[in-house]
Amino acid sequence: MNICDLISMTNKEKIVYITRRERFNAAHKLYNPKWTEEENEAFFGKCSNKYYHGHNFELLVTIKGAANPETGMVMDLKRMKHIIRNLVTEKLDHRNLNEDVDFLKGMMPSIENIVVKIWEILEPHIENGKLHCIKLIETENNFVEYYGD
Repeated sequence: MNICDLISMTNKEKIVYITRRERFNAAHKLYNPKWTEEENEAFFGKCSNKYYHGHNFELLVTIKGAANPETGMVMDLKRMKHIIRNLVTEKLDHRNLNEDVDFLKGMMPSIENIVVKIWEILEPHIENGKLHCIKLIETENNFVEYYGD
């Protein structure tokens, strides 16, 4: 290794990943109106209940980037918290995801679809970093991660 390689290594930005966790409670049902009630029950099980069902969701939003030399942060976590809460969790919390949430209208409110919509909403608002991953936890056994692919 020569001196140029050493200088290049020391000047290289270190990429870090920071995550903010938020929580919300919401109800939904998984139901395809093109199918019979029996077909929905066979495929979705209890999740197709006509009276809906609820979850205590956990949302983890991870961004990546180099820490700003002046602040030592990739992004101010207070700012990140406000963005997530104002644009996403306040619109989802204590709502019926099938009926009450504008950005989910006309789609099956599965956790797969929800996490993609959350990505689309948050991505333009991430400052000084890049959205890396969104993880949505529906139950202790069921969660989805999305990397914007």
